[in-house]
Amino acid sequence: MSLQTKPEPTSSAGGVSSNRTTFDNLPDSGYLRQAQLIPDVVPISSSTLWRMVNDGRFPRPHKLSSRVTAWTVGSVREYLAKCAEVAK
Repeated sequence: MSLQTKPEPTSSAGGVSSNRTTFDNLPDSGYLRQAQLIPDVVPISSSTLWRMVNDGRFPRPHKLSSRVTAWTVGSVREYLAKCAEVAK
């Protein structure tokens, strides 16, 4: 019996998901909303993301308007770089 796996979303950019491709091309001063982060850039659930924000383990987002919250690309890149350093 073989196990079936869910196919990963891809784009024409060599099999990289479109949100990750967008993230890689944004300037550090750009903004990302939660739907653009999860799961392509930061592979965690929404609940875990907010728990980590509240615990100080993930950068705090910026409130751009009453209904829009976003993270700067630079702060997310710094977080990912720190995670890569810890993993070494």
